[in-house]
Amino acid sequence: MAEISHPPMEQLQDLEYCIDSNPPWPETVLLAFQNYILMLGSSAFIPALLVPAMGGTDGDKARVMQTLLFVAGIKTLVQALFGTRLPAVVGGSFAYVVPIAYIINDSSLQRISSDHERFIHTMRAIQGALIVASSIQIILGYSQVWGLFSRFFSPLGMAPVVGLLGLGMFQRGFPQLGNCIEIGLPMLLLVIGLTQYLKHVRPFKDVPIFERFPILICVSFVWIYAIILTASGAYRHKPPHTQHSCRTDQANLISTAPWFKFPYPLQWGPPTFSVGHSFAMMSAVLVSMVESTGAYLAASRLAIATPPPAYVLSRGIGWQGIGVLLDGLFGTGTGSTVLVENVGLLGLTRIGSRRVVQVSAGFMIFFSVLGKFGAVFASIPVPIYAALHCVLFGLVAAVGLSFLQFTNMNSMRNLMITGLSLFLGISIPQFFVQYWDARHYGLVHTNAGWFNAFLNTVFMSPATVGLIIAVFMDNTVEVERSKKDRGMPWWVKFRTFRGDNRNEEFYTLPFNLNRFFPPT
Repeated sequence: MAEISHPPMEQLQDLEYCIDSNPPWPETVLLAFQNYILMLGSSAFIPALLVPAMGGTDGDKARVMQTLLFVAGIKTLVQALFGTRLPAVVGGSFAYVVPIAYIINDSSLQRISSDHERFIHTMRAIQGALIVASSIQIILGYSQVWGLFSRFFSPLGMAPVVGLLGLGMFQRGFPQLGNCIEIGLPMLLLVIGLTQYLKHVRPFKDVPIFERFPILICVSFVWIYAIILTASGAYRHKPPHTQHSCRTDQANLISTAPWFKFPYPLQWGPPTFSVGHSFAMMSAVLVSMVESTGAYLAASRLAIATPPPAYVLSRGIGWQGIGVLLDGLFGTGTGSTVLVENVGLLGLTRIGSRRVVQVSAGFMIFFSVLGKFGAVFASIPVPIYAALHCVLFGLVAAVGLSFLQFTNMNSMRNLMITGLSLFLGISIPQFFVQYWDARHYGLVHTNAGWFNAFLNTVFMSPATVGLIIAVFMDNTVEVERSKKDRGMPWWVKFRTFRGDNRNEEFYTLPFNLNRFFPPT
């Protein structure tokens, strides 16, 4: 048999900059702005989905989006400095939509006749639930309980989890792209063409601009194309759904956003607290922990770092809990998670630099305060982002599957666990999604609304379902006989901070803070 020329590799070799190396400052600024543009997709879509259902106006939607961006900048900066220290963008999470829909449809809130009053009271109820639920993440993180649980992870168990982070997002890919095919499809083809076929073309000195800045280039061209189509009246007589997806002037964000607005804690008034709302929100906190754990593993691989040790992972989850607390105090309308699309961008641009993400946090804060400027970029049509998601979510899914190289995939046990967790990780959430709508609470429909929201949230998350199946089976089926097959000889050294010398280089706290918070 011919010699294998591609043995398993702990770190990717064809990236330009790793976690602690930095591009020149002009490139860093452009790359950071690119990260900002990408995360705007989620930051604009979540308020657009939730605020009208809460009774809010276009002005309320713009203000919530500003607050979401502002707090996302703070959370991203804190996570990159004191959390996992990985180049991960922390933003609004779709995992919170189900429990928030449960709160929105609470009968006590629905009885409020004034839309504005209903919006304010609903926002306060969401804030109270987020503040209480954040305690779960803070406790599990800083008590190291999540780190202890992570000791049950292995390359075999985590490959489906990270893979499902990308594959499970398929509804945000081509289904949304297809809502405006004349904009989405050219965007998809342009991104693939620039990053794969023209990546070695360097019209300006030694900088591969097509590979380094594909989002800035592609979004600029396709956005201008979409503006021309809108201005020429191409969608004037189209159905409302098509106009909403294709037009660049449908969001009303620019006209309603203030020129200058500084978000501050309790800006909507004092939070209100309900036991049922809080329990429902805890499900989204647990789901976001699972999804963020998978995203941190993918980010570490794309930043040429070692997998984060249990101590570092717990530290990051603890700070993420602080982020959810900030969401509740400021009133962002949703909770936090690591944005999978921005993790994929690390691989697409081959830049894993921590500094780039830290600078991008500055853009989030700056443009959130200058509302009109931020709203201009937030008016980019959703199909443009959907085209990017097709590429970036697919890339993250492939990074997850790459962990299988450290396992024995000639083992039927491993094939069974991988296949079953991947298939059910897509199939079960899809089953729950098809029965769920904002008013009928979904497949689980008991008299306890919080219980319905809790189970529906957990089982509508592909990564969470995948983790339950993969980690359970990996730790109960022929465990002792399969240590090598599971990839544990490679994985075990990353469980502790001192297990690998490189951990200190990648994950040591800045400002010599490790003296006060010694790693374990």
